[in-house]
Amino acid sequence: MIDPREGKNIQYKVSDMLVSGLSVFFMQCASFLEYQERMEKTYGMNNARSLFGITKIPTGEQMRNVLDRIPPSALFGIFGWCFDQLVQNGEITSFKSELGYLLALDGTGHFSSTTIHCNDCLIKTEKKTGKKTYYHSALTPVLVKPGGEHVLSLVPEYILPQDGDDKQDCENKACKRWLGTYGRKFSSIEQDIATTALGDDLYSRQPVMEEILEQGLHFVLVCKRESHPWLYDWTDNLDVGKSNEDMHILTRREWNGKSHLVSTFKYANNVPLKESKDSLIVNWCEVTVTNEETGKDVYHNAFITDHLVTQDNVFQIILSGRTRWKIENENNNTLKTKGYHFEHNYGHGKEHLSSLLVTLILLAFLFHTLLDLTHQGYQKVRELIGARIRFFNDIKTLTRYSFYRNFEHLFSWMHIALTKGQRQPNYALPPPLMYTA
Repeated sequence: MIDPREGKNIQYKVSDMLVSGLSVFFMQCASFLEYQERMEKTYGMNNARSLFGITKIPTGEQMRNVLDRIPPSALFGIFGWCFDQLVQNGEITSFKSELGYLLALDGTGHFSSTTIHCNDCLIKTEKKTGKKTYYHSALTPVLVKPGGEHVLSLVPEYILPQDGDDKQDCENKACKRWLGTYGRKFSSIEQDIATTALGDDLYSRQPVMEEILEQGLHFVLVCKRESHPWLYDWTDNLDVGKSNEDMHILTRREWNGKSHLVSTFKYANNVPLKESKDSLIVNWCEVTVTNEETGKDVYHNAFITDHLVTQDNVFQIILSGRTRWKIENENNNTLKTKGYHFEHNYGHGKEHLSSLLVTLILLAFLFHTLLDLTHQGYQKVRELIGARIRFFNDIKTLTRYSFYRNFEHLFSWMHIALTKGQRQPNYALPPPLMYTA
């Protein structure tokens, strides 16, 4: 890691500052470092050092001043390293679906203000009042699986002013940049297993789809009628039949535990995306789910794909397309509402601070996912405690009052306390340090 500071008066290592920021997000505790400083002053030991390897805890102001000068890309290699480890140990196959691997693409905002801004801010100006809003957004790709519990965070792409570009950056431009840099890597996760990009209607535009195909990926993208009038004019006039050029319709009935649902699938292959000679030819499918008892539609959506749609795979294609909601729920919603406080302004700075701190939040979320996938001690404790909020409340409290040699010690102690209790003869002793303020 290159140190952006100049001169010899360098009291804290850059690595300590980065990991200090990461530790706050990993523990979901804004006061974690403050508690560890108190423990260090009283007992000469602290969990910031034993759990995270922080040799000297920096102050918040010192940390923000230095981190503001470090671009988020300096940390992007960590995402790739984590992904490669999952591939090497075979754990990546837990994300494999019947359609192969599914790569969900979506953008999300992480800062907005009418006063605070930096060099990386985007600007939205109201036409009537001229009032400016400064904001940050990022593309946050993840691997998903229908019915899967986890999403796997991949390296983000920040939507920010681009050098040499007069027009403001946008989500589609960021998506094409990300695909150009990383698309080929994720198109070959496993030999002979396809990777399909998922996205909402914003991505079902020819330039984005051409970039997806250029990188060796497939796509299943939401396709709304109002944004694709030519395509829908074409499909509306197709005859229902058996040939590959016809419209096909089939139904599926199932019981969801409360009522009978009837899914009606429509699909057609070789449909032009737009009224143009150079139009991409795509395959289209639609699903309408109806409550049989009430006659009301409970779900409707349509998708375009480069996969040839057949009666054998139409359900899997639509199921995969619907799974893109996981990037909004399990990823973006978790980051914003489940303790990571993705949209909170931890510090904005003048250069990169806002985006760098968001990168640390994404890494903290990724590390918890990896522990949940690969670490037995973590898995056992999470299963016993249940709710995510209780788990984080417990580790915040324990590390405030007790010292642990490493994470293995912490999770082992928690598991024994939760299952055997202190009356058991083989109960492990409490942590060596019981700290009280």
